[in-house]
Amino acid sequence: MANVNKVILIGNVTRDPEVKFTPKGSAVTDLGLAINRTYSVEGEKREETTFVDVELWGRLAEIAGEYAKKGRPIYIEGRLRMDNWEDKQSGQKRSRLRVVGENLQLLGGRPGGSSGGGGGDYESEGGAPQRSSSRPSSQRPSAPPAASEDDDIPF
Repeated sequence: MANVNKVILIGNVTRDPEVKFTPKGSAVTDLGLAINRTYSVEGEKREETTFVDVELWGRLAEIAGEYAKKGRPIYIEGRLRMDNWEDKQSGQKRSRLRVVGENLQLLGGRPGGSSGGGGGDYESEGGAPQRSSSRPSSQRPSAPPAASEDDDIPF
């Protein structure tokens, strides 16, 4: 049987991320995400907020630390991971489900009110996060030539 572990989230950053580095020099950051859902019950509008912890590694962690500020909308793609540990004070076994981000896209306008697009799209491939490449406009395929009246198209 096939298994799938894929999460796609869009929400607002709950706190400015703090980038830390492992002893081997890999960047890591934890990002808090608030995801709002609006729904109606018997005509009454209600809203619920779900808070999700997202862990980012490598270049994605660095990008988040620089650009993903509190309140900014962000798209995260990743996988679920269960963390298990024993509480040192009580001795109880604890667990937490979190998202390990493998792709992020900054949404909304640029901070400071300047215009110019909706942020960047970043991916992690094989542990080396990279900015997703898109072809420059000069390399994009052009529109097909307009059909002339001579074309014999039966529909």
